Amino acid sequence: MTDAPHHRAALDVDLQPHKPHSARFWNALLGGKDNYPADQELAEKMKLEFPAAVDLARSTRSFLKRAVAHLVAEEGFRQFLDIGTGLPTADNTHEVAQRAAPEARIVYVDHDPIVLAHARALLTSTPEGETDYIDADLNDPDNVLTQAARTLDLNEPVALMLMSVIGHVTDPRQAVALVQKYMARLAPGSALVMCTTLASPEIDAANKSYADSGTQPYVASSAETMLAMADGLTIPAPGLGPISRWHPGANGPEADTQQWGYIAYKSG
Repeated sequence: MTDAPHHRAALDVDLQPHKPHSARFWNALLGGKDNYPADQELAEKMKLEFPAAVDLARSTRSFLKRAVAHLVAEEGFRQFLDIGTGLPTADNTHEVAQRAAPEARIVYVDHDPIVLAHARALLTSTPEGETDYIDADLNDPDNVLTQAARTLDLNEPVALMLMSVIGHVTDPRQAVALVQKYMARLAPGSALVMCTTLASPEIDAANKSYADSGTQPYVASSAETMLAMADGLTIPAPGLGPISRWHPGANGPEADTQQWGYIAYKSG
């Protein structure tokens, strides 16, 4: 077992190694090495109580890769705003985008010194494009967009990535209003790539156990709430539902999970 994250010597932050941490927990759940025993213990606990947790995490990463690849290759997107980045792993947004379009520009957003330290060390751009990481809070769209505008041209389409992060806004009405505020500020032709966990008694119990560990709470969403986030946007087929159904590969879609979402577009 790993006793500390990689690059720890370069981190000038309080890592709080004895307390589970949301980003490190997901890293442990996905088999990463940037975590501590407390994060690993929580990951193992959640696997026992809710075995589908690993599938939810993996499906989110797979959806991110498919969505970004589609938006670049098929829709011509060259700008991405990825909020709630988490710890870098394989095939991050900039890697997928710049693999197909080296000139793509990506801004990552998180409000966590642990994630910030790792991201600055590991998220590097192609020479033709640009990758930036900003320290800002999801709940402060004015600040997020002001900082993002240093790298992105907000007068041109941007793909807003909200990958398993909106549940940290625990009031559904506030979550809906927040997503709508972001999309209102983005240019026509922009896209919203959103996924979160569909609420159910089993999911809600797992999220309560997760929050009881002392880490940042996460609240699942109803289908109605997810659709309200995209009010005024166009959600093409296959529509709101399991994210495995969006742009599957040649072998067909992966197994459905309770990780739901969509790619929604703002009219030009």
